[in-house]
Amino acid sequence: MDREVSRIIENRQLAGGIYKMTLETKECKFSRPGQFAMIGVEGKFLRRPISVCEYDSDRYTIIYKVVGEGTDILSRMLPGEKVNSITGCGNGYDVDAIPDGAYLVAGGIGIPPMLGLMKALVMQGKNANLVLGFNSKNDFFLIEEFRNICGNIDILTADGSNGRKGFVTDAFAHADYACACGPTGMLKALDSKVSRGQFSLEARMGCGFGACMGCSINTLEGPMRVCKEGPVFDKEIIEWQKL
Repeated sequence: MDREVSRIIENRQLAGGIYKMTLETKECKFSRPGQFAMIGVEGKFLRRPISVCEYDSDRYTIIYKVVGEGTDILSRMLPGEKVNSITGCGNGYDVDAIPDGAYLVAGGIGIPPMLGLMKALVMQGKNANLVLGFNSKNDFFLIEEFRNICGNIDILTADGSNGRKGFVTDAFAHADYACACGPTGMLKALDSKVSRGQFSLEARMGCGFGACMGCSINTLEGPMRVCKEGPVFDKEIIEWQKL
């Protein structure tokens, strides 16, 4: 994890309130899909934690939703502008531990990290069953990028406007292993349908690197910080009833 300056290469809208920003930096510190970056916003004291969609040695892509003043400022920044950032934050998915044929399940703004995870699995010669959930077809993003690398995609929309009507929890009766990312309510609903897996949790963060303890959760192995030991956890250790 290093503080550094990132230069914006691209910043464009993908869907209603959803933006894609690609940044160039001296050296990316990411080592696993599912990690995040802390992005500084001018005029705001705290950086914004944003999951990373893809990365290589000197570039990374974030996909974010405008939900407040900070992300609204980000959405209006132009290529060539720079932001203060911290890269390589958090604990991502352990790709080696994911078996062939596992489910990747994501909803809403939890979808972006799954693109990097899917690519990492493909690099290892593994197949996966991808399940994506949206409110409606107007919220679609990254669909073609996923289709280019994955042949088994199940898309569900809450209003039935495209794909199957329903939620990601309707995609299967039971899974031996799944990786998931999305709202806490979605993850709680998935817990009983999945025997083992790695789930990425959302949390309000202060520092983003474990010092303030503000994002701690209860686990069977004691308190853990979402920004440091997470955001990706083995789902079996999470005390879901206390989230």
